[in-house]
Amino acid sequence: MCVALHLFRQLILRIKSHFRPNKSCKHLRANIRTQQHPYRPCQQERRTNRFYVKMSFLRAVANVLVKRTSVARPARSLGSVKHLTSDSAPLQQGNGSSSLHAKFPGALGASFVTTPKLALPENIEPIPIYRVMNSEGTIDDPSQEPNLEQATVQKMFRDMVLLNTMDKILYESQRQGRISFYMTNFGEEASHIGSAAALSPEDWVYGQYREAGVLVWRGFTISDFINQCYGNAEDQGKGRQMPVHYGSRKLNFVTISSPLGTQIPQAAGAAYAFKLQPNNQRCVITYFGEGAASEGDTHAAFNFAATLDSPVIFFCRNNGFAISTPSKEQYRGDGIAGRAAGYGMAALRFDGTDVFATYNATKLAREYVLRENKPIVLEAMAYRIGHHSTSDDSTAYRPAEELEIWNTVEHPITKLKHYMIRRGWFDEEKENEFVKSVRKQVLAQINQSERIPKPDWREMFQDVYEEMPIHLKEQLRSMEEHVEQHREHYPLKDFKQ
Repeated sequence: MCVALHLFRQLILRIKSHFRPNKSCKHLRANIRTQQHPYRPCQQERRTNRFYVKMSFLRAVANVLVKRTSVARPARSLGSVKHLTSDSAPLQQGNGSSSLHAKFPGALGASFVTTPKLALPENIEPIPIYRVMNSEGTIDDPSQEPNLEQATVQKMFRDMVLLNTMDKILYESQRQGRISFYMTNFGEEASHIGSAAALSPEDWVYGQYREAGVLVWRGFTISDFINQCYGNAEDQGKGRQMPVHYGSRKLNFVTISSPLGTQIPQAAGAAYAFKLQPNNQRCVITYFGEGAASEGDTHAAFNFAATLDSPVIFFCRNNGFAISTPSKEQYRGDGIAGRAAGYGMAALRFDGTDVFATYNATKLAREYVLRENKPIVLEAMAYRIGHHSTSDDSTAYRPAEELEIWNTVEHPITKLKHYMIRRGWFDEEKENEFVKSVRKQVLAQINQSERIPKPDWREMFQDVYEEMPIHLKEQLRSMEEHVEQHREHYPLKDFKQ
C-alpha cells in the first residue's frame, strides 16, 4: 500500500509540474498576493489546460489515501535521515564516525562522520613489491616457485640473451648510420619474457616500443626484426614505420605507434569487444611506461575499462626515467599501481627484474581478468640501463656510476643465470656458443637486409581501403606521372619495381 501510494503521489507531482501555470499571468499574480491557491488558473489558462479538472480529481483522491494511511503509519520525525541511509541506526557521536552508509550516487560505500578528517597521501601504505627470486637466484619462498620445466626456463634465458645481443649490434648499427633510430631493452628483458610466457598466444598485445622480448617469445625472428628496422621490401609493415615499430598479425601483436599512450584506450576497447563474444577465452595486455601513464589517454583507458569491466591487463614498465624525466619528478603518488584503487581496479606491483615474479604476476592477472571480466593494473619495477633511445643521452639526468649495480648484480639475466646454476641447468660453454651464434645471425641478416630493395613506392596508396577509392587512384596516377617526368631525381633503383 505504501509503495502504491508513493507512486500515486509521484504521479500527482508530475502532473502538477507539467501543468504549472505561467507565473507571468497577471491574474495569477493577483491570486498569489491574496493567498489564493497558487495552481488556480486564470481564465485564459483554463481554456488551454484541458486536464485541470482531472488533476483536481486526482489530488482529491490522493488526499483521501493520505488520510487513510497516516493513521497506520507512525509519524516520521524531522531528525530522521532514513531516506538517505541503508539503516536507521543513530549517528555515533562518541568516536566521530557513523555506522550509516550514504547512498549518494558518487560514493555509495562511504559512511557519515561528524568530524572532518583529511585523507593524506603519507598515511596510505605503499603497495609492496612482490618478489620470487633474489639477486643471487635463490627463491625466497618455495611456495612461490613456478615449477617450470627445464626447457621453459632455458627458453626464457636464451630469449633474453638473444634480445640483449641483438640490441647491442643494432644499437651500433644506428651509430654507424645504417639505420635512423633504435631503442634497446637493457635491464627490462625479464618483464618482457616473463609476461609473454604467462599469456596465451591468442591473447592480443598492444605494445609501446620497448617490448621486443614479447615478440621474441612468440616467434618473431631475427630477420623479422632487422627487416623492419631497415624498412625493406621484406618488412611486414612495408617500410611505413620508423625502426622498432614492430607488428605481427600472425602473432597477435598490434603494430606499435609512436605517440605515447594511444595504444592504451585501444586495448581497453579491444578487451571489451572480446568480452562481448560468447565463451571468450582471450584477454588483452597493453604495455606502457610510467611516463606514458602521465598522458590523458591512460586516464581515459583506466576509466573506460573499469566502468565497462574490460578484461584487460594494464602492464606498466616503471623503469624510473621515462624518456628523460626521473620518476620523482614524474609523479608524487604511489607509482602507477597506486592509482588503480581510485578507478576501482585491482593492482599488483612486482620486481620486473625477476622473470619468475613477472611470470606469476601476469599469470595471476590473466586468470583474474578472464574469471571476473575486470581490468587489472600490473606495475613491473625495473631500471632502464640503456639510454631511452639513440636520440637520448641518459648521463645528462643520472650518474653513470648508478648503472653498475643494475648492470651486474640486479640484472635480470644474471639472476636467472644464478638460478639455473643452482638447479644444474646452466652450461657455460653451450651458452657462450649460443651468444656467438646469435651474433653471427644478426650480422649476417644486417648484411642481407641492407641489400633488399625498399618496398614499391606505389604501396603507400594501398591497404587503407579494401578497394582503392577514386581520389586515391587519381593521386596515384598523378604521382606516377610526376616520377616518370623526373626520374633522374629519384633513386628508383633502390625500390622494388
